[in-house]
Amino acid sequence: MHQPGIEPGSVPWQGTILPLDHWCHMLIQKEIIYSLKRKDADWRRGRLANPSLLAMRRRLRNSERGRGIWKLEMAIPVFRCCPIPHSHKSCHSFSSFDSPRVSSSGSFQRKRCLVSSCAAPSQPIAPARSEVSLSVGTHLIPHPKKVETGGEDAFFVSSFNGGVIAVADGVSGWAEKNVDPAKFSRELMTKASALVPDEEVNYNPRILLRKAHAATSSTGSATVIIAMLEGNGILKIGNVGDCGLRIIRKGQVIFSTFPQEHYFDCPYQLSSEEVGQTYVDATVSSVELTEGDTIIMGSDGLFDNIFDHEIVSTMATYSDVADAAKALADLAYKHSVDFYFDSPYSLEARARGLDIPWWKKLLGAKLTGGKLDDITVIVAQVKSS
Repeated sequence: MHQPGIEPGSVPWQGTILPLDHWCHMLIQKEIIYSLKRKDADWRRGRLANPSLLAMRRRLRNSERGRGIWKLEMAIPVFRCCPIPHSHKSCHSFSSFDSPRVSSSGSFQRKRCLVSSCAAPSQPIAPARSEVSLSVGTHLIPHPKKVETGGEDAFFVSSFNGGVIAVADGVSGWAEKNVDPAKFSRELMTKASALVPDEEVNYNPRILLRKAHAATSSTGSATVIIAMLEGNGILKIGNVGDCGLRIIRKGQVIFSTFPQEHYFDCPYQLSSEEVGQTYVDATVSSVELTEGDTIIMGSDGLFDNIFDHEIVSTMATYSDVADAAKALADLAYKHSVDFYFDSPYSLEARARGLDIPWWKKLLGAKLTGGKLDDITVIVAQVKSS
């Protein structure tokens, strides 16, 4: 069931030129469909970094800002949201031998993707040859209350080497302090996308998180996940917070990330403030992938509303990555607006001791329902180059 004005479909976007051969898209963040009352400051409460970590972070930031950020001379579009009444999907297929490029006229041609952009001619930097690459489909369904502002989440997809995908989920609590939560997550993704080819990064997601975080000057915070595929098939994953990733092989989930949180619904996050996490807190994993493996990455709006067995059954139905991403997003949205669906989010809430008043229990009620949120889905299939 969809609410009026946000039925899945294509949407208009506006292009803006930024460095690197990547795509950034903006989405939406948090709000639950049912009421769990929390204190105003809950979103910022949690573990404080110890003094040594704080000192390390200050040194890193000062060092990064002192040196400046190396920028490639390559123009690419970063798509910023217009007021969008519908959902949006796109499909990208990369190979190290034949990666998508900006044409001389400055326009992209993409499968089933209503996107307009422009870019100045540039000298492309050829990535290292790789044996595998990613075919990527994306789909987003924004929170209906934040459609006009473009939302508070961001993600990018890069064709560098085997491929890089990432999602950042802006913390909406900053809006209570008159700070736009979208600025931090968007800048974090823009900086990260520009730093992917940096020699110091060298396919290390923790270093990429460190450098992107240090280069981000906006006020705010965000959860973030990054996955980098090397040409030899090794996928390296770095995660801070509750964005998630699954790997499916032959109809089974063979790898899952787990949320990092201080307590229920208060995830770890990279922040502009000293109260927060750093790259040191990231969970880093490596998985050896083979041709045919499928990566499912998304914001918590996906994994709070859909179970792993539903992801597997949905993926078995679709061979096209863009269609699969859309189907997953549609199913997650359907669950998010269903007050009676016993979602992963409501199950976890009850397990953590959050429930409805006792008198409602006497009437046979229980805490159920999906979590109304931005839903970001990236589906990436491993293919031989």
